Amino acid sequence: MKVTGYAYSWDVLDDPGFVERAQDLEVDEVAVALTYHSARAATPYSAERTSVIARTAASYRPVREEAWQGRELRPSTPDWVTQPDSGGDAVRLLNAAGIPAAAWIVLTHNSQLGTAFPQHTVQNCFGESYPWALCPARPAVREYAATLAAEAVAGLELSSVILEACGPLGAVHQHQHEKTDGVWAPATARLLSICCCEACAEGWTGLDAAEVRRTLRTEVRRLLGAADLTATEDRLPAALKDTVLAGRRRATDALRAAVLAELAPGTRIVLHGALDPWVTGALPGLTPAAAGDAAVVVLQNWAPGQGSVDAVAAARRALPEDVAVGSYITAVAASPVPDIEAYVTELGKAGAAELHLYHLGLAGPGRWPDLHAATAAARSLP
Repeated sequence: MKVTGYAYSWDVLDDPGFVERAQDLEVDEVAVALTYHSARAATPYSAERTSVIARTAASYRPVREEAWQGRELRPSTPDWVTQPDSGGDAVRLLNAAGIPAAAWIVLTHNSQLGTAFPQHTVQNCFGESYPWALCPARPAVREYAATLAAEAVAGLELSSVILEACGPLGAVHQHQHEKTDGVWAPATARLLSICCCEACAEGWTGLDAAEVRRTLRTEVRRLLGAADLTATEDRLPAALKDTVLAGRRRATDALRAAVLAELAPGTRIVLHGALDPWVTGALPGLTPAAAGDAAVVVLQNWAPGQGSVDAVAAARRALPEDVAVGSYITAVAASPVPDIEAYVTELGKAGAAELHLYHLGLAGPGRWPDLHAATAAARSLP
């Protein structure tokens, strides 16, 4: 199994031991976040601080005026890093050390832009805007994402380009101090994640947009009034669901096409995604055309349970043979994976050809043995 370890630019640049640990881990590549959302990231190896507070989404490459001039949507420059091109510097440092570097690019997750420009965000059937979620149906969002990707990779030697949030985000990903966990049934969250903005409604061919919104609101209220918080099915008409999903897929495909058009031919594309077409978030539902644009589709197999291994097997059956399945797992969850080596082995036997490790910077000495165990398991597989 190919092994990709994820990291932030400050992990690579500010920690003098990072390169040596990555070499010791024998990862095949390190994915550096070149564009990323807001976060508070622990820095367990730093002698100077305990965390980096990235207040907003930002580009970790230079934000060139000539590329963004006149644009309503444009990325922020991070003042919480000292280097003007921290992402590029991290990639170059890794390459110089003989470690292939990948570009980790987050596209539609941007709370700062969503707050400033709510007209470009996902809006649910109640008319509520999700400021963390830029809507792919908006031409300005697709233009922003394409330029963001082009500027992120400019001038860099990269082993892969990894696309995160290359599609719609929804109701549960994510807001400050989230207080919705365990409140909505899966079916409720799915309906609340359907974007009902004007641009999306234009794609509901043959349906009255106002009636669709009313139908969605009625069904959400029914689910909210039910006692079953495990409900996964709704009572929406099949024709309505098919039409709404078709519109979402067209917008997602248009977003991805705009981004890929800005990347050099032959670029190795790694796409974060999910088999369920209704999934929103960092790994959104795959469209029928998505696999044809990627060398690898990475599933979130964060930890054992919830059908993670079965999902890999299903993906291997569903995807073309020349598209690899990757498994994204974490070594920094609140509850550690009980036997991460066995888990990686199961994922590999189910059909995962790549292991994507989260996270080489966040995993301190207490969790580093888990990364070693996971990598060792990957190395033992074909």
